[in-house]
Amino acid sequence: MSKMTLALAGVVGLTLAGCASAPWKPTRAAIEIAPAVCADFQVSLYFERDEARITREARSVLNSARAMARGCGVQKARVVGLADAVGAADVNMALSRRRAEAVTRALGKAGFAQVEFDTMVVGDAGAMTGGGASAPLRRRADIFFDLATPAR
Repeated sequence: MSKMTLALAGVVGLTLAGCASAPWKPTRAAIEIAPAVCADFQVSLYFERDEARITREARSVLNSARAMARGCGVQKARVVGLADAVGAADVNMALSRRRAEAVTRALGKAGFAQVEFDTMVVGDAGAMTGGGASAPLRRRADIFFDLATPAR
């Protein structure tokens, strides 16, 4: 045997010996998947100014919400449409309604079709701070997911 073959055999032997003397023995509990943690959560979908069209980013957020709810029972999804303080109050209320309706439809397409939806629109209510400044990030719809652990 050459020195190279002996060195290679020694490395392989040490490697295998190291595997055999692992500090812990794998158990079934170590590889079982933990049950889903079914805690209520909220996501927000943002819109362009004066728009109620679901963006690509919003679809990504909905896919993430579906992943977060996986393994849980979704009891209800509450959708709240909002608008900023730019423009007339009645126009902002209608825009909030269109946003909430668009989100509800998108939720159905994202895998939440069997979920009970509760929609609410607030228009530009609360869009101005007490000092008269316009509150940022109001071009959105908030979704509150009420989850329950499914019976096994």
